Amino acid sequence: QVHLVESGGGSVQAGRSLRLSCVASGYVDSSDCMGWFRQAPGFNRERISTIYSGVGGSTWYADSVKGRFTMSQDNDKNTVYLQMNSLKPEDTAMYYCAAGERRGGGCQWNYWGQGTQVTVSS
Repeated sequence: QVHLVESGGGSVQAGRSLRLSCVASGYVDSSDCMGWFRQAPGFNRERISTIYSGVGGSTWYADSVKGRFTMSQDNDKNTVYLQMNSLKPEDTAMYYCAAGERRGGGCQWNYWGQGTQVTVSS
């Protein structure tokens, strides 16, 4: 089992920044990919970034956040971060951290955090 706890959400004005954190505990070595997802009311959950631990920390970003968000990891702290810059009102959502295993060309997401709310006002 892997337990994930997100933090760092809040309410900000458009153009500002936030940094989300996700601390993993438990059998963390079982997961070789970590991701950030978000879900806004009335919309499906959207994967916005992934970091692949087994390939030197390579990352993937959704087009909606590319160039504005940066995902990173601190293996010593079992923590992944999502630095969010130039926030827009459409970034408003509940943000979730997930841990998974590499499967083919993607990840099977096995564990989820409880989420942290990000609200961006215009």
